[in-house]
Amino acid sequence: MSHPHPELGPPPPLPAGGLRIVALGGLGEIGRNMAVFEFDGRLLVVDCGVLFPDPEQPGIDLILPDFDYIRDRLDDIEAVVLTHAHEDHIGAVPYLLRERRDLPLVGSRLTLGLIESKLTEHRMQPVKVEVVEGERRRFGPFECEFFAVNHSIPDALAVAVRTPAGIVLHTGDFKMDQLPMDGRLTDLGGFARLGAEGVDLLMSDSTNAEVPGFVTSERDIAPVIDGVFRAAEKRIIVASFASHIHRVQQVMDAAEKHGRKVALIGRSMVRNMGVARDLGYLNVPAGLLVDSREIEERPPEDVVLICTGSQGEPMAALSRMANRDHPIRIAAGDTVLLASSLVPGNETAVNKVINGLSRWGARVVHKGNARVHVSGHAAAGELLYVLNLTKPSNFMPVHGEWRHLRAHAQLARLTGVPDENIVIADDGVVVDLVDGQARITGAVACGYVFVDGTSVGDITDIALKDRRILGDEGFISVVVVVDSTTGKLTGGPEITARGSGIDPDALDGVIPQIEAALQEAAADGVADVQQIRRAVRRTVGRWVSDTYRRRPMIIPVVVEV
Repeated sequence: MSHPHPELGPPPPLPAGGLRIVALGGLGEIGRNMAVFEFDGRLLVVDCGVLFPDPEQPGIDLILPDFDYIRDRLDDIEAVVLTHAHEDHIGAVPYLLRERRDLPLVGSRLTLGLIESKLTEHRMQPVKVEVVEGERRRFGPFECEFFAVNHSIPDALAVAVRTPAGIVLHTGDFKMDQLPMDGRLTDLGGFARLGAEGVDLLMSDSTNAEVPGFVTSERDIAPVIDGVFRAAEKRIIVASFASHIHRVQQVMDAAEKHGRKVALIGRSMVRNMGVARDLGYLNVPAGLLVDSREIEERPPEDVVLICTGSQGEPMAALSRMANRDHPIRIAAGDTVLLASSLVPGNETAVNKVINGLSRWGARVVHKGNARVHVSGHAAAGELLYVLNLTKPSNFMPVHGEWRHLRAHAQLARLTGVPDENIVIADDGVVVDLVDGQARITGAVACGYVFVDGTSVGDITDIALKDRRILGDEGFISVVVVVDSTTGKLTGGPEITARGSGIDPDALDGVIPQIEAALQEAAADGVADVQQIRRAVRRTVGRWVSDTYRRRPMIIPVVVEV
């Protein structure tokens, strides 16, 4: 079993007739899905998504794939294939198009509709290539065949990439719901046909590789939602992903059955459902939808709100309702339905929202106390099924954290894929398919690119470390005035502390130590500003550590006169 090694160097030139695959995101993490295929000097990109920040990345809005690997080769890109319209697969497209605006975006009707709506906000008009399942399209040396797959968003596709180096099947995100809401089954017959033809490399969704069995059908949620509606006394507030059209459809169906009106809350929810309705993926009965501004005028028992915020996002509608920072005020008797999965790392934020809603008297229904969500990702039984159908010569698990990739690799081993043909890679690791054998040949630089407001890529890991220190320990600033020639102290020190938990009066205790340290430095002939700053930082840092066992950020300011 191949796996990345920290000492991997740059890859050698790609041999003639070989296919190179480099994931710029999506390996060892849930998000930032992006894979670059190279053959005969040309490139094909599959997906271009974002990763959402965790609490250890304060102030960050989004995390993008690192485009450095392809930045000098943008003209070599034939197309960007988008498997489906979730943010972790399309969210970084606007940033990639800033590099080259005419990149052809290939995808299904709904996927392109949602990405076009997103790009409108970025004042971009994409070059779109619409494809359907069963279709084959050639993009330079890459012949792509598209297969229907079932997922938690309609119109998802898997893609088989054919080159003289072999056939690579990239499943995208998928599951095998046998009773899907839209009747669109995962094309297992197509996978089997491809397996008979010969799959040289299978790249398959690993998110639920640790979960045994098969994922429950989306239809099984309908009775639970109906029960929530029957038991609700006042308003019903449903929080869901803004892209989960099937879930929103089920809520709308229940609302119509129980005689309630529906209002959509949140810009992304309104935008996505508008696109889905216009393209025929969402059936909205006449008169069901009302403007959110009308909600307060209607009896609570006649109202359903569908909003974003199921992951505890601080600026989303549900979090603001929980904090009483939203025009819609949660009241006793309201029912809140969290109709989504819990993304790893969001547990604390979601629990905070649940507690906030409960405080105001709402009944909160969530995955922990009712079956109100089923996953959009295939469990181990389904993954085994696909492995046995496609019979790949080589296997590379994708889309998952390390434990998911390892678990999926073990499933491949159980189905008979030889250890030496199972490739577990990391972001930036180069995998070459040459003469029917996939192996790791090197690695390219591939870091996180942080989006902070309008800033893209300017925030570094060092800056994030400083933010964490400031958030956890606060800071102490020390201003000293020194003679520019001798380095002797001529004014100060003046000390200010913020967020450090230190009594301002206690700071007077370190002043004699700073004075002594600067006097000693001047006696040694030290007049360099940087050295004086270091002396001040070292002295204050030692005093704070010894006295308070704390490590705030220390900011020395040296003024020369």
